[in-house]
Amino acid sequence: MAREFQRGHKAKISDLTAGTDLYVGVQIAAPGLTFDISCFGLDANEQLSDDRYFIFFNQPKSPEESIQLLGAQSGDTESFRVTLDRIPAAIQKLSFTATLDGAGQMSQIGPGYIRIVAGGEEVVRYSFTGSEFTTERAVMLGDFYLKDVWRFAAVGQGFDGGLEALLKNFGGEVAEEEAPPAPAAAPGFAPPAQAAAPPAFGAPPAPAAPQAPQPAPSFGAPSAPTPPPAPQQPVHTAPTIAAPLAPQAPAAPQVPSPYGQPQQPQQPQFGQVPGQAAPPAAPFGQQAPPYGQPAPAPYGQQPPGSMPPGAPQGVPATGAGLQAALQPYKETATGQRWTPQNQQLMRVDLTMGGAGVLARQGSMVMYQGKVDFGYKSAGFVGRAVGNATGQEMQLMRCTGRGQVFLAEEGSHLHPIELQGDGICVSAEGVLAFDESLQYEVRRVEGHGIPGGALFTMLFQGTGTVVVKTHGTPVVLPVTPTTFADCNAVVAWSAASQVIVSSQVRLRRNAYPGHSGETVNLQFRGAPGNFIVVQPYEV
Repeated sequence: MAREFQRGHKAKISDLTAGTDLYVGVQIAAPGLTFDISCFGLDANEQLSDDRYFIFFNQPKSPEESIQLLGAQSGDTESFRVTLDRIPAAIQKLSFTATLDGAGQMSQIGPGYIRIVAGGEEVVRYSFTGSEFTTERAVMLGDFYLKDVWRFAAVGQGFDGGLEALLKNFGGEVAEEEAPPAPAAAPGFAPPAQAAAPPAFGAPPAPAAPQAPQPAPSFGAPSAPTPPPAPQQPVHTAPTIAAPLAPQAPAAPQVPSPYGQPQQPQQPQFGQVPGQAAPPAAPFGQQAPPYGQPAPAPYGQQPPGSMPPGAPQGVPATGAGLQAALQPYKETATGQRWTPQNQQLMRVDLTMGGAGVLARQGSMVMYQGKVDFGYKSAGFVGRAVGNATGQEMQLMRCTGRGQVFLAEEGSHLHPIELQGDGICVSAEGVLAFDESLQYEVRRVEGHGIPGGALFTMLFQGTGTVVVKTHGTPVVLPVTPTTFADCNAVVAWSAASQVIVSSQVRLRRNAYPGHSGETVNLQFRGAPGNFIVVQPYEV
């Protein structure tokens, strides 16, 4: 039975199959679009140091034929044969990619997958859809990489450029003119036109009818589906900007003129002499100036409760001036489930979405409506794992119909929406999250620190997790030279590879070339991966 991978999942090939002669199938399609599916053979620095290991339509196999392009078959848009025990030692990674040939973007694709078949049996499949991408023109689907043994990783990372940009990213060069591909005979191991036993390397066998447009393989995998219509642009890809609404001038109340003055055709505003033109509107969030007086100083510079010079006598201090002063702090409702009220306060609307919310105990500062709060038990195993790894979370469940406002010690709050992808963040950095998300403790391997490992929480699925930071964080792209102090890093993309870099020596003082930190984290990954670092050390 095939294992279903999610983005960021990794496994040893030996845990999936005992074979090393593998079939790799890719299915990707969209109405009116054409795709180039390629394999990059990369060295230890993840560079294409030998262009003979760039396998695409013009170069269908590597010199020793350890990587071969087979073409469309068995419902796959493109397929490859990979013989792991024949790959030369200089090749440390195989990256399978799909790029658009012509106009379009990856958000238009329908459901697709990359799968591995061994001995005629599908052993692993990673599925994806266009809703996971936006304007990208390429996607890195999956990697075979050598780390002591060969392993497979489901990547699913978008790339803004096309095939040429992807080639340059891996250190390759684009030729001015490419020779037309020479016709080549079908490989001897390919399924024959008539029904026969599957080849030794495990490619799915084709049915007996060779004239069928897309025959279904005999192992029972579904035939290639009809490409669905282009999906609409997903809502979550557009950033939600929470900003106060533009103020509107209140309508003049129809009441008699104060202080015995005759009734005017239009009631003057507060501080306006009857019969005179209305003063210009004050900037948003500032008190409207009395008639004939200059505009007031920004809010907070005038002592509270004091009347501005020249204000009419006998007018209550609770009029329009107080409303204008408090206008910037009114509740912000954007129609979204999660809405930041300011940098330190988060509002969640439980009436939107079916699942409840799990929040850190004691983080509720106010709520409206009918809301039920309950204790979320981690169970005996969860408590034992949390105590052993330092990733224990004391949570409460919020359900009902209403709005809950959350905060903790003035920390900056950042809602991060997940759409089938994952993010790693320490339990200490999590304020709240949708109950629909899956979460577990993940180990960061490393041999240079006591105990040999660090731990973090991995959140996956569809929903929102609210991350808290000390101050305004910075988001950095992951490159082979990206390092971060483990006490300052807040979160990173689940597909990033994390390596513990220890600089423990006998001397405690920093020496030349030393950062002064005993443990750093090195991050590596495909373009599109990121880390979040706060300007504070825990």
